[in-house]
Amino acid sequence: MDWSADRRPSAPGAIAPGGAGAAVEASVTGWANAFRIELRVQAIELASRGWSVLPGTYPTGYEAGAPAWSESGIERSNGTSHPVPVHADWQDRLGAGVRQVADWWAEQPYSLLVATGDQVEALETGAELGRRAARALRALGAPAPIVATPDARWYFLAQGGSASAVCPELIAAGAVRRHSTGSWLPVPPSTFHHGVVHWRVKPEVCGWRLPSPEIIGEALRAGADAVPDVAELVVAGN
Repeated sequence: MDWSADRRPSAPGAIAPGGAGAAVEASVTGWANAFRIELRVQAIELASRGWSVLPGTYPTGYEAGAPAWSESGIERSNGTSHPVPVHADWQDRLGAGVRQVADWWAEQPYSLLVATGDQVEALETGAELGRRAARALRALGAPAPIVATPDARWYFLAQGGSASAVCPELIAAGAVRRHSTGSWLPVPPSTFHHGVVHWRVKPEVCGWRLPSPEIIGEALRAGADAVPDVAELVVAGN
C-alpha cells in the first residue's frame, strides 16, 4: 500500500527574497492564486466531514527580506513563516457550514487551516522524527493522516477531545508540539513562500478515521529513541 502522497514542487521565484522585488512578489502571489480552486474544493471536502476549517493568510512576497503575508486580524511577528487565521474572531467561526466555507474561498487563495480541538488535534514534530514515527505507525498497522510543510514540519492528525497526556517528555523537550483547543494547522494545498503543504499520508488511507493521540504518541516515542538529538534532549530534561 502506498502510504505517502507525492511531494509538492517548490514555488517558482520564491528563492530570491532580496533581489527581484515586484517580480518576486508577483510570482509568489501568482503561485498562491494557482491553487485557489483546489483550496476551495479541499476546504469544502473537509467541512463536509465535520472538520472546522478556517481561511488563513497567504504569501504575498517579501518585505525587507522577510516573508510577507496577506492581511490578518491577528497580530503576528515580522518574518513569521506560517499562515495564521484571517479573522481575529476565528474561534467564533468554528463549525462554519459548507456554503460559508465556499464563500470564503470564492475570490482569494486563502491558506486552508484546520482548527484543532474536539474533532481533530495534531502532534507536530520535525521531519527526521516524523519519518521514524511514520514507520512505527506503519509497523503497527495504524495509519494516520500526516501533513508536511515546506519548512520540514510534520503534523500527525488524531482524534480530538482527549484530555490524556501524550508523550509529555517529548513535549517538554521541545521535540513535539501538541495542537488542541485554541490552535490550528495548515493543510494541503496551502502555499508557503517556497513550496506547498502536502499530504505524506492522505486521510483516505485510513478511511477518514483518526487514531487516538496516544497511539501517535507511542509512535513518536519509538521514533525518538532512534534520533540522537531528540534522545539527548529527553535525557537532559529528566
